[in-house]
Amino acid sequence: MEQIKTHWQTLPMGSSLSQPDLLHQLIEEAEAIVIGIGAGMSAAAGFTYVGKRFTDAFPDFIAKYRFFDMLQASLFDFEDEREYWAFKSRFSLLNFFDQPTGQAYVDLRQIISDKNYHIITTNADNAFYAADFDMNKVFRIQGEYGLWQCSEYCHQQTYQDESLIRQMAMEQSDMKIPANLVPYCPKCGAVMEVNKRDEEKGMVEDDHFHEQKARYEQFLDENQTKKILFLEIGVGHTTPQFIKHPFQQMTQANPKSLFVTMNQKDYFTPHTIRPQTVRIDEDIADVLHSAALHE
Repeated sequence: MEQIKTHWQTLPMGSSLSQPDLLHQLIEEAEAIVIGIGAGMSAAAGFTYVGKRFTDAFPDFIAKYRFFDMLQASLFDFEDEREYWAFKSRFSLLNFFDQPTGQAYVDLRQIISDKNYHIITTNADNAFYAADFDMNKVFRIQGEYGLWQCSEYCHQQTYQDESLIRQMAMEQSDMKIPANLVPYCPKCGAVMEVNKRDEEKGMVEDDHFHEQKARYEQFLDENQTKKILFLEIGVGHTTPQFIKHPFQQMTQANPKSLFVTMNQKDYFTPHTIRPQTVRIDEDIADVLHSAALHE
């Protein structure tokens, strides 16, 4: 801890502070905060991909394909575009258009509202919109469930049609939407799909995406030499290249920085940054709600 003692008054290791108090103090001390949000944050807000929320929405798809969870189902190669959109229309309503406000997100917004911060998230749901975040400070690197893209990636533009999504969900039968409701690309005629990143083809990244990316990179550039807190919340190891690894690399590059990971799972942390690392392993929703009470 010798490296941290010269920069952080709050000593994470060996501190007698509770985890919510520790989080609050570290946020107060930071000159800049970069927040990475993963699936564990939405799960903490109740937006789980397993259990009753999943089984209530997709009993027919579970019976046919024996899906274990919504993530597996969302990545499945359905038999045709009518079945694909029968699933995706319900999925988009559940996880975007009709998803309620999550208390964990409200608490986080309250904690950081007057701070110098920026957010990067791999989540594609509506949680930041619903919790009334300043969306100019949120970079959605993995797309949005409410947007569509050409399945052939023929051009870099996304689309949205909530009314058609609702019509698909309402008029589907036998796990298929009517053929006349299938959306097609206005440029090449290929079937449209939900905006998402493919491991091989990447993702349609429109002007709005690049504006988000530019604002995030500008924040990193302007604050790179400051006493910066890299706060990772609910980030696993599915896509570590977007949040976990960059946060760890930027922590190593700045001796004044601190890497704080909020996760009940203990993921590997490189030895080089362990003196600059704090792990908060209590329930995310509870810690954020308690920390918000300080504000």
